This record gives sequence, C-alpha cells and structure tokens, in this order.
Amino acid sequence: MPELRKDPIIGRWVIISTERGKRPADFVVTPPPLKGGMCPFCPGNEGITPKEIIAYRVDGGSKPNTPGWHIRVVPNKYPALRIEGDLNRAGEGVYDRMSGIGAHEVIIESPNHKDVLSTLSPKQFEEVLWAYRDRIIDLKKDSRLRYILIFKNHGEAAGASLEHTHSQLIALPIIPKRVSEELDGSLEYYNYKERCVFCDIIRQETMQGVRVITENQDFLAVTPYAPKSPFEVWILPKFHESHFENSQKHHYENLAVLFSDVLRRMDKVLSSPPYNFILHTAPVKNGDSIPHYHWHFEIMPKLTKTAGFEWGSGFYINPTPPEEAATFLREAKV
Repeated sequence: MPELRKDPIIGRWVIISTERGKRPADFVVTPPPLKGGMCPFCPGNEGITPKEIIAYRVDGGSKPNTPGWHIRVVPNKYPALRIEGDLNRAGEGVYDRMSGIGAHEVIIESPNHKDVLSTLSPKQFEEVLWAYRDRIIDLKKDSRLRYILIFKNHGEAAGASLEHTHSQLIALPIIPKRVSEELDGSLEYYNYKERCVFCDIIRQETMQGVRVITENQDFLAVTPYAPKSPFEVWILPKFHESHFENSQKHHYENLAVLFSDVLRRMDKVLSSPPYNFILHTAPVKNGDSIPHYHWHFEIMPKLTKTAGFEWGSGFYINPTPPEEAATFLREAKV
C-alpha cells in the first residue's frame, strides 16, 4: 500500500510508492569509463584554470599555481555569478532585479585524476572539509553576500561536466527559497516546542534505529523519514550547531570518517552511482549559533528522474521505503 509522508521541517509531502518497490539491483547503471585526455584540474595544467584562491601544498614547498598541491580552490572559469561590482538593486513594476554579484568557486579534491571522493583517505577527505570551512569564513567578510552554498555533482548524470573529482561553492546575495523554507520550518517548530527539530530527529532516529545507517561519536547517518529520492541520506551532527564553519577540529575528523564510510556503502550497494550532495548551513549574516537550525549534509543518488507529476505538484515519488534503503546500506560490507 503506498504511503504519503510529510517532511517535519518544511512540510513537503512525498509518496512512498511501495507497489513500485525497487531494490538496489533495479537502479544499477554501469559507470562510464574515464575519458582521459587533457584535464584542466590535473597537476601541470594549473595555467589553464583561473589563478588559485587557496591551495593546500605538500609541506608548503611549492609556489602558487604550480604542481605540488593536494587540495586546490580556483574560481569557476564560467561563473554563474561574479565577485566584482555592485548589487544595483532595481525594480521594474512588479519585477525585481539586481546585478549578478557573488562567487563561484571549484574545490579540486585531489591531484589524482582517477580518485573519487569515496576513495580518498579520511585525512584527504578531512582536508576537503577544511577547504569548505576556510572559504566560508573568508567569504563571510563580504557584506554583499547572504548565503554560501556548497555542493557536489558526481557523475555526468548528476551534472558533473568534468570527471576529475571536485565540488563547488556559490556565494549568493540572497537567501535561496529552499533554504528559507527550511529556516522558517525550523523556527516554527522551535517556537512551538522550544526544541530544535533536527535534534529531535536525531533523538528519535537513534531510539528507533530503523533508518540509521551508521554513526560515530559526533555524527549520525540516516535515511530521512520522507526522502525525495531513493537511498537519500542525511548526515547530521549530534551536537547542536547552526553554522558548519563553527565546528571544531575533531568534528571535521569524525565527519570525514563517517562521510567516507557512507559513500563507500553507496558505491557497494548501488554500484558507484552518480549523486549530488549539498551542505545545508545557516546564512552568513547569522554569525552566532542560532537555536532553531542545525547544519547537515544531504546526499542524493541520481537514481530516478523528475517528471511532469513532480514538477506540477511539488510531490516526489520514491519507489524505495527509507527503512529498506537504510537496511541495505547498514548491512553493506565495506
């Protein structure tokens, strides 16, 4: 029997279509082979990309924009937004517009073209997280910016235009609607119950256990109660913090270990699927921790397509109950 489930944070409904029930083997798509050829993100090709913003280098011994790095951040060569200029807000009758001010950066996660995020060592993975933190802290200083979105498109089907492992950052002069919905829903819950909804989710999921994939001292990985897509995973800090960049060193260490474990489980169960992940964190103007919001990562394997019903209704149809997905991922041998 199909179920309608409501997301407790933003109030979005999803359909868990058990009659279409799909197991991992039903989603398997053979990953395309590496194309090879000239790659602008490989060492030796630093002159092809825009000049680096930051880079973590071996013992700090090499010069900027030369080989010897293990994490490198550069401006996107074809940016969605540009850092130079003024906002120039204006109205045209009922319409509003402003200049396309912001930042669009690429975090190159490894110098090795054959690496993927799930194959990096925990230390390498941790350095990717530190790069996210360093860039957020730097961009927060720009008074024009209100939100910093970090995301990863892995695989061509998930929107990656280059196969060399990388993630992206876009800093915006506005708070995106999806983020506002989550902030507003969290605040409404907090005003009613005087508790953080994410902290309550962590307590309930830990107690029930049916949607828990794995956990460690600081983090919990679960399949959410009302997932938009099959095998969607949330990684939640067990400590309350609204801003990703305010976390402590040992938090990033433990996050790297758990995040890497989750991606390897997905690779095992779903045969290395394309996926997107998104860092959900509080707007940059809220410098101090806020009691009603809780940063987290959402990982969405690209296993189904959004079609007319989804676009027209705002509902998502998920053919795999999250409890089943959690079981497959929890029991995966990695």
